[in-house]
Amino acid sequence: MSDDLFAAANAAMAKCYAPYSKFPVGAAIRSASGKIYSGGNIENASSPEGWCAETSAIAHMVMDGQSQILEVLVVSEKQSKITPCGGCRQRLAEFAGSDTKVHLCDANGVVETLTLGDLLPAGFDRDDA
Repeated sequence: MSDDLFAAANAAMAKCYAPYSKFPVGAAIRSASGKIYSGGNIENASSPEGWCAETSAIAHMVMDGQSQILEVLVVSEKQSKITPCGGCRQRLAEFAGSDTKVHLCDANGVVETLTLGDLLPAGFDRDDA
């Protein structure tokens, strides 16, 4: 079911740019159209200015004209059950519902599946802006 997302996230993780943390992360999202977008973390010498894998994947989706996320998968070869950071949870919430599945993975596959609402129970929504 999420094998295609896992393959896309792994491919993105292999291309990430993480020379400072040495902690590659890949993410893949499935849009409402069914198309998969992936991204890897992209670090910068000014560390807070880098991009997380989820942010990269969202940017690819938006630049392709999509605006709704149906499913998310995040993978790291160095941490079991990697989760999106707080900022990425809020970024995902901009384009996904609280019932959107988020698959947390290690290098071998899905370890746990939660909803975005589980990960971000009191996030901001568009009505808060």
